[in-house]
Amino acid sequence: MRLYGLIGYPLGHSFSKKYFTEKFAREGIGDARFELFPLPDLSGLPALLRANPTLRGLGVTIPHKEAVVAMLDAIDDTARAIGAVNSIRVERGKLTGYNTDAEGFG
Repeated sequence: MRLYGLIGYPLGHSFSKKYFTEKFAREGIGDARFELFPLPDLSGLPALLRANPTLRGLGVTIPHKEAVVAMLDAIDDTARAIGAVNSIRVERGKLTGYNTDAEGFG
């Protein structure tokens, strides 16, 4: 089962789990699930990654969009220019950060 999720704190306001759960069902994607991972600080990220070996990607929200950059193996040019990440791909033990916020305003 592929796992995706959202990190940030607090996450009580987030509609992401409901949205992606419904989207996976609607699209017939039965081998994926989405979870919320409330992290008050990023010191919990390594343990979260170890505890969830099927994790394939994370959304990043407040307050971690800037601070998480230092924990990544690579970031794309947009994230580098902005200095913040809102999406992380987890692939073969490597974390790559992206910022898709700018595309939404383009």
